[in-house]
Amino acid sequence: MNKNLVIVFVKNIALGQVKTRLAKTIGNQAAFEVYTKLVRVTEEATVKLNADKRIYFSKSIVENQWKSEKKYVQKGPDLGERMKNAFKKGFEDGYEKIVLIGSDLPDITANDINQGLNVLKQNDVVFGPAEDGGYYLIGLSKMNEAIFDNKPWSAPNLLKETLQELDVSTYTVSLLKTLNDIDTFDDLKASEFYKSNITLQKRIKELNIKLK
Repeated sequence: MNKNLVIVFVKNIALGQVKTRLAKTIGNQAAFEVYTKLVRVTEEATVKLNADKRIYFSKSIVENQWKSEKKYVQKGPDLGERMKNAFKKGFEDGYEKIVLIGSDLPDITANDINQGLNVLKQNDVVFGPAEDGGYYLIGLSKMNEAIFDNKPWSAPNLLKETLQELDVSTYTVSLLKTLNDIDTFDDLKASEFYKSNITLQKRIKELNIKLK
C-alpha cells in the first residue's frame, strides 16, 4: 500500500451551482464552462503522482471523472467538517502523509502536489497559500482536528488565523508557493489559464457581449 494519499475536493458540475461569485459577472453558463475546464486541469495534474487518490464529490459520484480512482461524497455541514472527515478516514485507513486540494486552480501542477507530500517528511502541516487569503492545499502527516474547527471559511484571514493558532502549538508548519484560485472575473482575467486561452476568451465574450 502506498502511504501517500491525495484527496481532491470537487463540486458536481451543474449549471447555476458552480463558481457562483464568478457567475455574477459572466453568467451561469460561462461560469459552468470555466469550472468544467478547471476540473480538467485538476484531473491532468493528478494523473502522475506518487500517491493514491481519493476524489470527494460535493453531492454525488460522477463515474466519467477520475475513472480509475476511488470516489466518495463529502460529508459534513461545512467545509471544515467535510475536510476533517476525509482526512480522518485517510489516516484510519493507514495513510501517513495526506494532501488535500480543491479543483478551481488554473495553475496547479503535479509538482506542486508532490512538493506538498515531500515537505510532510519533515513537517506536521503544509499549506499552499491562495492569493485571496485562504489556501489551495493542505497536508498533514498526523491528524489535527482543530485545524478544521471554527474557522472563517471563504474569508481573507483564513490562512492567517489558522497559522496563528498553529504558532502556539507544537506542530511544525511549511508553506508552498502562492497560487491564485478562480473566484471572481478579476481572478480569471489575471490568470495565465485565461490569458493563454483565446478560445475561452472568445466564448465568454460570446455569452457576455457587453463584457470588455
